[in-house]
Amino acid sequence: MIRATLLAGFCLAFVAVASAAVPEPDGFKLDEYRGAVPGTVAGATVVHAKQIQELQRQGGVVLIDVLAAPRRPAGMLPDAPWLPTAHRDVPGSLWWPDIGRGAISPELDRHLRTRLAEIVAARPGSLIVFYCKADCWLSWNAAKRAAQYGVKAGWFPEGADGWEADGLPMQDATPEFLD
Repeated sequence: MIRATLLAGFCLAFVAVASAAVPEPDGFKLDEYRGAVPGTVAGATVVHAKQIQELQRQGGVVLIDVLAAPRRPAGMLPDAPWLPTAHRDVPGSLWWPDIGRGAISPELDRHLRTRLAEIVAARPGSLIVFYCKADCWLSWNAAKRAAQYGVKAGWFPEGADGWEADGLPMQDATPEFLD
């Protein structure tokens, strides 16, 4: 267990160093969402696990996991059993799959803007933090998109991987599809 924790910590430290060398693109990352990411997101605040914990204690954060969710395979018989892999995320998070894709449909964009406006109205002044896994462009895209909408956006680059590597609790999650 200690060896695994040390290895995970080393990997996350390596990711942090490698990320510093990745420049921010002008637009969104459109494909190959797993890979080295920049260290910043224009218009968003980069936060890490300890900062998130403090914001949670203060009630000043909304966490949104943007990792893609498994979908029932096309062509699968309607009555055939389908058991997607369980997904775990940071406690208290919303799970909004697909909003971190580089290109989203106009319908998904409208739903995203509406849900973000509802959250901002319900939790004024809160930092809306987007995450998925370490080295995941989905959360980077989502934070960038929210910042462009004028939301007080945050980005947790280590994501659920970093949270779990720090020995922090995880929870089972259910996706809320906005499309």
